Amino acid sequence: MILSYRSRSLAPVGPAVADLLRLISDPATAVFLTVHAGGRRRYGYWRSLDGRGGTGSAYVALPTDACDTLHRAGRIILGEPLVDPAKTTYRVRPAAAGARTRAAA
Repeated sequence: MILSYRSRSLAPVGPAVADLLRLISDPATAVFLTVHAGGRRRYGYWRSLDGRGGTGSAYVALPTDACDTLHRAGRIILGEPLVDPAKTTYRVRPAAAGARTRAAA
């Protein structure tokens, strides 16, 4: 069973998923998963103001299905939950290559 997990997590990804992984791996971009009380899930991050073009300062939602697939495949991990009455929020981080290797050993 562990080999199956490892092979899924190391499987090649398409360009859109690779872009998601790059975004989540960027230390300057804090990506979060918010699970609302009704069960709705939303991945996203805050895009700050772009000094060159004057655009930004907005919350950007990420594709939930693609992010959930990355999570199930072990490519991203969720941090400790921050719980409030209406929602639970998790920090989303890339799974460390070393952690995947240790889990498969």
